[in-house]
Amino acid sequence: MSTTDYDAELDACGLYCPEPVMMLHSRISDVAPGKILRVIATDPSTTRDIPRFCHFLGHELVSQVEQGDQFIYLIRRGE
Repeated sequence: MSTTDYDAELDACGLYCPEPVMMLHSRISDVAPGKILRVIATDPSTTRDIPRFCHFLGHELVSQVEQGDQFIYLIRRGE
């Protein structure tokens, strides 16, 4: 995956619930509507929490991939 696939990044590796989603809530506001935020996390609870975050706040979960011990999400910011 190259940097052209996303516009900003949040590294939440080593953090545990609820910190990754709290950081995501703050960081997504720095991204313009329609742009992509890449989130990297190591907490397995993000596989539940980040899709819920997107659903309830109107953001699009473009992709969700597990690579080794990392969970990588691409989130398109909603309006």
